Amino acid sequence: MSLQFRPATQAVFDDLTRMLGPKRRPDAITCWCLTYRLGPQAASKLDAQQRQELVFEMCGRTPAPGILAYADGEVIGWAGVAPRSEVADLQNADVFPRTDDVEPWSIFCLRTRAGQRRQGIGQQLIDGAVTFARDNGAQAIEAYPLDTAQKVDAIYTYPGLRSMFERAGFEKVSDTRSKLGGIHRIVMRLPAN
Repeated sequence: MSLQFRPATQAVFDDLTRMLGPKRRPDAITCWCLTYRLGPQAASKLDAQQRQELVFEMCGRTPAPGILAYADGEVIGWAGVAPRSEVADLQNADVFPRTDDVEPWSIFCLRTRAGQRRQGIGQQLIDGAVTFARDNGAQAIEAYPLDTAQKVDAIYTYPGLRSMFERAGFEKVSDTRSKLGGIHRIVMRLPAN
């Protein structure tokens, strides 16, 4: 399946809502990819409406807060990608070590719609996120995937798996002190050129 990618702008906010917003109740609090971007403490202070409004405002910025993936005109994927300095949860170098003085762009969330998983969409999302970062001037691109080849509950796979990033040319540069579902995460890097 070949995908098309679009920046997550206000013009496609309804599609972003399908990917990140509440599924059953409009007033339910969902992540909206804000937990990493703002940090868990700041994100927890926002109610459902405030989260949606903030993400809408972010979609009006340049660059957009990430990309959406489409197959046959239907949105089926999301990748959160931004300069590392704009992602609050990555600022603690004791947890997510920095490897040099170059400001990398970070791929910190990959999401595929239910019913569309295990079809290579996540792999293509990585490629689309890399292109988006490079088009916006990235000198280096990082990711923080789970360091495992084991099957993992889908709720924990939003940072991706090591093997996915290796297939995209990323290399492990450091361990982290972060775990999801009991599995260690690592820092992987792809030079921009």
